Amino acid sequence: MKLTGAQMVVEALKRENVEVVFGYPGGSVLNLYDVLYDSDIRHYLSRHEQGAVHAADGYARVTGKPGVVFTTSGPGATNAVTGIANAYMDSVPLVVFTGQVATTLIGTDAFQEADMFGITLPITKHNYLVTDIQELPRILKEAFYLATSGRPGPVLIDLPKDIQQQQAEFVYPEEVNIPGYNPTYEGHPGQVNRAAKAIARAKKPVIYAGGGVVSSGAHELLLKLAETTGIPVATTLMGMGGFPSDHHLALGMLGMHGTYWANMAVHEADLIMAIGARFDDRVTGKLDVFGQNAKIVHIDIDPAEIGKNVKADIPIVGDVKLVLTELLKKVKPKEHKEWLARIDEWKKEAPLRYNQAEDGEILPQYVIESIYNVTKGEALIATEVGQHQMWTAQYYRFKKPRSLITSGGLGTMGFGLPASIGLQIGAPDATVFCIAGDGSFQMNLQELATAVAYKIPIKVAIINNRYLGMVRQWQELFFNKRYSSVDLQKSPDFVKLAEAFGAVGLRAEKPAEVIPTIEKAIATPGPVVIDFRVRPEENVFPMVPPNHAISDMVRGE
Repeated sequence: MKLTGAQMVVEALKRENVEVVFGYPGGSVLNLYDVLYDSDIRHYLSRHEQGAVHAADGYARVTGKPGVVFTTSGPGATNAVTGIANAYMDSVPLVVFTGQVATTLIGTDAFQEADMFGITLPITKHNYLVTDIQELPRILKEAFYLATSGRPGPVLIDLPKDIQQQQAEFVYPEEVNIPGYNPTYEGHPGQVNRAAKAIARAKKPVIYAGGGVVSSGAHELLLKLAETTGIPVATTLMGMGGFPSDHHLALGMLGMHGTYWANMAVHEADLIMAIGARFDDRVTGKLDVFGQNAKIVHIDIDPAEIGKNVKADIPIVGDVKLVLTELLKKVKPKEHKEWLARIDEWKKEAPLRYNQAEDGEILPQYVIESIYNVTKGEALIATEVGQHQMWTAQYYRFKKPRSLITSGGLGTMGFGLPASIGLQIGAPDATVFCIAGDGSFQMNLQELATAVAYKIPIKVAIINNRYLGMVRQWQELFFNKRYSSVDLQKSPDFVKLAEAFGAVGLRAEKPAEVIPTIEKAIATPGPVVIDFRVRPEENVFPMVPPNHAISDMVRGE
């Protein structure tokens, strides 16, 4: 059958079982939106293209399905760049359609022309500029395959206006054949055997689990591996929920703001099993002393990550779920009583702690732990970026995969609010909290209008310390308290702001008000913004200073 390019896109979305699109229309995608009008695909109109991409990102993370975005050309497309880069760093499957000027105008500096192919080349898994409508069906099929196969990531399709209007035969491929792209899913049997033998010999082993455990759906296998071998598990920020935080083998998060015992265990380990993780600098600290006493097993589907930062003694390229399936056939039950006792000593030596006075200022740790207690750990959490993000990782004990949605690799302020919208759309029956800083919240606060327009019942908990908190903390610790350009005392009244958008605004200024306010927010239909007025100069501890080993932690007061 003959279809226009715009019709081909929408037909491909149907065949890929896409139910939701996030976007913002404009002149170069009018044809696309006109076809979408007659489809059953739900479209959520964001208030900014960055918000649309973050919402699609949140949707993709909670559902495991690719998020889909439509933007117009020029500034509409460039506004999406931060969201695309964020998804790329965190391996999130997206298919982003950007409108483009007609092919006859490309390269002429036409109105609202931007070279999205060139701009997004370093921040997409793959991208396309469509110049021949005959190629469009193949490109559409490839885009969804690339976004979701191997190591997931964003794929961009730049779609000129005349390609959307032209007609051609639509034959949607059943299979994809991309020369040079053939992800390895099965781990090498010999390497899996070597890993099993290393586990059997180890006296002080640690599993270091990252986001690959979550994206591959390997959480149950990881739990079985840990319980069978008796190996404790530390998780990255992206890996949280991949191993239940309340399990006796759980070490919590490792790295710059990780637990003291997780970092000490990794520092003294004789075997580190990195599973679906990439040895990020926030995890490793000073590289030349990271895991210096340990044999390194590294399991990852992306061969480019293995050996990139830390040399692997036993590299295994493959899908985490499939590799762990084979590894479990070869490991034997084992206990590590002395090693676990040593870890317990570290837990007693430097526990996570804070002292919330009944009549004092609200502490941010207390707010987050209260959200955990009120929701019984069953809420889905999106965060912005900064101190509140680290406190969330420390004090909200994540038990299930895909329950924490946060910007890890890029550290994008403004991510949390729109991501929580996509999260709620993907999990409509869940209680969804966006834990935000007052600085990050203001980066994309316009998306409150989106939440109100579609009656999306997110609950936004603003940890309001009247500072750019993490920047202020670094200035306090490393720049002699020279607080340069971090004061946010002149922020808006967040309660009135919420009401102006049509949401409900609440405020807690005393510790006794925290739990009742959280309970009221959950009981209130629709979107709610809570302004928690917390101690301004509270710091996140423990902390590994820059250029230090992860064992060299500042523990705080």
